[in-house]
Amino acid sequence: MSQELFSRTSEILADIGLADVVKIRETDDAAYKMELGITENPALCIEEESIEFRDVIFQGIIPEKAEIKSLLVSIVWGEESSWDSCGTGGCGSCSTAGGCH
Repeated sequence: MSQELFSRTSEILADIGLADVVKIRETDDAAYKMELGITENPALCIEEESIEFRDVIFQGIIPEKAEIKSLLVSIVWGEESSWDSCGTGGCGSCSTAGGCH
């Protein structure tokens, strides 16, 4: 079941252009799971080492692709509407169609 969550998340990262930027990994490290309070598998955690941030996003379920995508987009770009307008200059990181990310 965790392989399905890993595959789904990897696919979404590729779809939104973050596969080369966001690293994804699987772990069975009991100490890590205990530190984050993970009691059910699979679990999806977000970790940003530069600001020492860790949070459990989902555990015990495999969310639909749309839910994972929405979550990742909101974390990276602040809100999903920025992603929806990407390529038109609406995301703030590009100015013309096709020039985004």
